[in-house]
Amino acid sequence: MSEKTGSAGGHFARLAGRRALVTGGASGIGLACATALAQAGANVTIADLNKRAAEDAAQKLGGTAWAVDLADTKSLEELSIDTDILINNAGVQRVAPIHEYDPEAWRLIHRLMLESPFLLIRAALPGMRERGFGRIINISSIHGLRASAFKSAYVSAKHGLEGLSKVTALEGAEHGITSNCINPGYVRTPLVEKQIADQAKIHGIGESEVIQKIMLAEAAIKRLVEPEEVASLATWLSADAAGMVTGASYTMDGGWSAK
Repeated sequence: MSEKTGSAGGHFARLAGRRALVTGGASGIGLACATALAQAGANVTIADLNKRAAEDAAQKLGGTAWAVDLADTKSLEELSIDTDILINNAGVQRVAPIHEYDPEAWRLIHRLMLESPFLLIRAALPGMRERGFGRIINISSIHGLRASAFKSAYVSAKHGLEGLSKVTALEGAEHGITSNCINPGYVRTPLVEKQIADQAKIHGIGESEVIQKIMLAEAAIKRLVEPEEVASLATWLSADAAGMVTGASYTMDGGWSAK
């Protein structure tokens, strides 16, 4: 009998019976990941600040919606999460020079993109340890490995996420738990589309020039990453076949970091 293959990544990504939680799962990379995991057989919970969008996405995927403000980290401290797969994806961006950067915006990014993943991992680990299986996938960025001007909060948070992921990999290893980062370049998402106007203002160029002159300047492949490409890798990392992959950072940047 042949294995079923498809857009979820083929027979290596069969996730029937697995439970997955995807933050920021109602749009962009998060929705693409949730869709791919559901197609691979997982029961997906979509966590998102936008309650209606989370409910709509969950209904389409036969999953569960969790309307939550992950930047309210105090409320997450006593949380317990029963899931096999955790994808930390939720994020925002603010672009400004350091000397003009709003301190509260800087703190918000760190709460949402570093403190929140720590608390969610903390909440999920006990159940994963008990079952002897866990997959933690942190949607980092090329900015988790490289820096760009005007993105002090985002770059700092993503660098911190890289370290958190590696420590999680070391602590989870003997319990069948893996932890990895995916590091895409600019992905075709609403978050990136919003950045185009911000970057145009800072650099004094037209919005039509931002993608080629700023976003793709360092990449060898001159196009944006598609959300489905990130989801394909996330789905593979979620599967049994990726059990020896941990503590890694997978670049998906069109050759940006090859230089």
